[in-house]
Amino acid sequence: MGTPVRIDDKLYEQARAQARAERRTIAGQIEFWALVGRTALDNPDLSIDFIRDLLIARAEGETLSTLFVPESRRTDG
Repeated sequence: MGTPVRIDDKLYEQARAQARAERRTIAGQIEFWALVGRTALDNPDLSIDFIRDLLIARAEGETLSTLFVPESRRTDG
């Protein structure tokens, strides 16, 4: 269950625009930003882009993932 919070109008509008582009709810977009920020603070050696991509990949799950096969084990070329 969520708790209502007050945020700056400009931040809300930015979240709305980004949520629309990424097909999230506004609350979902703000939660995603918070998760990226918290993860970045916990892992200062990782780039924001890497953190964002990692979180998106984890959310996609194994059904959309591509199996990593080292070049030494590839048979296609």
